[in-house]
Amino acid sequence: MDKITKRSEDYSQWYLDVIAAADLAENSSVRGCMVIKPNGYALWENIQKILDAKFKATGVKNAYFPLFIPKTFLEKEAKHVEGFAKECAVVTHHRLAANNKGGLEPASPLENPLIVRPTSETIIYDAYAKWVESYRDLPLLINQWCNIVRWEMRTRLFLRTTEFLWQEGHTAHAGKKEAEERTKQMIDLYKSFMEEYLALPIISGRKTEAEKFPGADYTTCVEAMMQDGKALQTGTSHMLGQNFARAFKIKFLNEKGKEEYVHQTSWGLSTRLIGALIMVHSDDKGLVLPPKIAPLQLVIIPIWKNDAEKKKVLAKANSIAEKLREISIEVEVDERDERPGVKFFGWEKQGVPIRLEIGPKDIVNKSVVLARRDNGEKTIVKEQKLAAEVKKTLTAIQKNLFNRALDFQQKNTRSIDSWTDFKNSLKEKPGFILAHWCGDSKCEAAIQKETKATIRCIPFEQKKENGKCVFCGKKSTNRVIFAKAY
Repeated sequence: MDKITKRSEDYSQWYLDVIAAADLAENSSVRGCMVIKPNGYALWENIQKILDAKFKATGVKNAYFPLFIPKTFLEKEAKHVEGFAKECAVVTHHRLAANNKGGLEPASPLENPLIVRPTSETIIYDAYAKWVESYRDLPLLINQWCNIVRWEMRTRLFLRTTEFLWQEGHTAHAGKKEAEERTKQMIDLYKSFMEEYLALPIISGRKTEAEKFPGADYTTCVEAMMQDGKALQTGTSHMLGQNFARAFKIKFLNEKGKEEYVHQTSWGLSTRLIGALIMVHSDDKGLVLPPKIAPLQLVIIPIWKNDAEKKKVLAKANSIAEKLREISIEVEVDERDERPGVKFFGWEKQGVPIRLEIGPKDIVNKSVVLARRDNGEKTIVKEQKLAAEVKKTLTAIQKNLFNRALDFQQKNTRSIDSWTDFKNSLKEKPGFILAHWCGDSKCEAAIQKETKATIRCIPFEQKKENGKCVFCGKKSTNRVIFAKAY
């Protein structure tokens, strides 16, 4: 794709254009599904690699559970099945047979229908009931990397698709306090990962009763602001309590020989994170990637006019590349017979953090031209100082992207006390609204119905503050974050 729609003209189309220009993904022939192309999957691999190590450092181990879940399992936890029923895909037959019209049709109905997993609590907890017998079996800390199917009506690449990739952690503990500590530990881990590696400023907090995960005691979440002012939930961690333990009979004998139900948590994030990366950092030229998550951190563009120059320049470019790889920089040399401008444009669209340009004159001067993707700045760097300068610049880009996004978030977060101002603010300038709320789900639903804004979270770091509910005027002790969201 050569042309990218400007954000100011059509934000939704701009988002899709950036994905196409960076060759990240495309719609599949299967309704609502996507093909994640190598450039996009490399991002997910990096996310997976970093997070997997962080999970394991907390004692978590990986496992894998079936894609298919007996419908009867889902029915064991009433709130859970109610929350996911409309999104479930159901397998009712197990064989196809030819019909008299030359086509295929279902032949053998299943005695017990199977659900294609929308989430794995029920199938995993059936196994936990077999694995847990004594307090010595606890805590049980398991994660799986897998795919999920939710029958979405309206889909958009990375943000909401019928099938997507994610990780889901499921833990079982002897005590409530220990489970609550794990719930908070994992949401804090998500927040630090997103801020450090993805350069996403994150607000973490607790979901309201109406917004919590079906079947949980409570849900915590991490929220990010996109460049159009909308919120995107980028991860959740749920305190499940003993709800699923009772439904699936996950019990253990404590140290005194008394039988108890375990206390549980679940937590997860998905390929939606790639959508967040795109919408928070990218610009009208294409994708912009933080160096710590970029599959390719630096590209070298050799410039030549004839075969003699080409040989010398390519040799120098590859020599520089090898030296940078020795200090763990992901580098590629673009040796294609294309005009330099075409190459510049192509790599710019893919969001590579640094571009090095080198030609015959640069070889003579023992220097290269270094261009930054985040702000377009160009500098001439002596070859002997290049390694240090590249490392310094990658650090600067990472910091700049975070600070730029944080500045945008702060400028578009407003404290509002009047219902009229609340409504006008959402119409005139989308963003996060810090407003008082009485805690009544009826007020929450009425606000959503009238404005399409939801309570994204009750922030952990929000100070107690007496006030009046922005909608009904009843007493309130703290502000919550309202926003329109993806």
